[in-house]
Amino acid sequence: MELFWFIPTHGDGKYLGTREGARAVSYAYCRQIAQAADELGYAGVLLPTGKSCEDAWVVASTLVPATQKLKFLVAVRPGLMSPTLSARMTATLDRFSNGRLLINVVAGGDPVELAGDGVFMSHDERYEVTDEFLSIWRKELASGAEVDFEGEHLRVQGGQVLYPTIQKPYPPLYFGGSSEAAMDVAAEHVDVYLTWGEPPAQVEEKIERMRKLAAAKGRKLKFGIRLHVIVRPTEEEAWKAADELIEHLDEATIASAQKIFSRMDSEGQSRMSRLHQGDRSKLEISPNLWAGIGLVRGGAGTALVGSPENVAKRMQEYADLGIETFILSGYPHLEEAYRTAELLFPKLPLTRDEKSGDDRSFISPFGEMIANNQIPVHQTAPKS
Repeated sequence: MELFWFIPTHGDGKYLGTREGARAVSYAYCRQIAQAADELGYAGVLLPTGKSCEDAWVVASTLVPATQKLKFLVAVRPGLMSPTLSARMTATLDRFSNGRLLINVVAGGDPVELAGDGVFMSHDERYEVTDEFLSIWRKELASGAEVDFEGEHLRVQGGQVLYPTIQKPYPPLYFGGSSEAAMDVAAEHVDVYLTWGEPPAQVEEKIERMRKLAAAKGRKLKFGIRLHVIVRPTEEEAWKAADELIEHLDEATIASAQKIFSRMDSEGQSRMSRLHQGDRSKLEISPNLWAGIGLVRGGAGTALVGSPENVAKRMQEYADLGIETFILSGYPHLEEAYRTAELLFPKLPLTRDEKSGDDRSFISPFGEMIANNQIPVHQTAPKS
């Protein structure tokens, strides 16, 4: 398994839907989370994109020099960005980060937000643009030669990227989309297909469909999943923490959020909303899979909740279906990055960077020295 964490550039806090326990999104705070993820051994971090977020490319460029090995999954936005300009940005950040850039392809799913950005296209038209965008983007980065392209929506004459990327032929492309149009684009272009945290049976169906679509084009895909996680030493503590996360939510706030989600034409968002239908009394939709976050949060709306043993078991169930990359997050993101690493990492078959030569098995974690002389050993509290 490969585990990523999340940089909450759209806000963070101890609870959902309230200013109680909220935290400001500042560079210093984002840097803390990125450095924690880097130090703890997460493979990378996802930076969100959209109206509610600080700009992902600017944030990534400021966090690269503050970290050492961490990779940054940053969005390109077909329809908002020129494919040639985007390719140049990709080459620059990949080179200046020494090959630590990953690309998240986001077509958008909220017509109201897209209109504010000057995009007035139907759902399927956006994926037609995405197909043309990636055709140009991939060819320019892979070849370095001048590219001429004339499609239904995009036209480029002599598009070229002079500075090559470190990763060949270009940084890996990640993509999530549940509609037929989105899946067709993914099968043609991307390297890693992402799904939000649906129950395993739904994820399995999606993976099998994507495998067939990609095989028909002579391609193979890798797979990843985007989930929140609430892991505690015991099941009881974990479910108590889940309840506390939404304890300030009232029905008016939930209804307001669901109204906004209903205007979106994203099939993935629709699938998330159908998992709970705005009803906070039916949130455990599969063993240890909880839909409470999706009551008010757009996009990824489910969390794995439970003890380290049970959360690891559920993750292994997804891994058995073909999921290799788990993009996780938790509230608040700084503390939960540590908690997840400390409780969950030892239970998982994680991919390690063999080239780094950084063996921390002795130096961390061990806690504070005992009497200034002894390294603590792993032991549980004595029974009374």
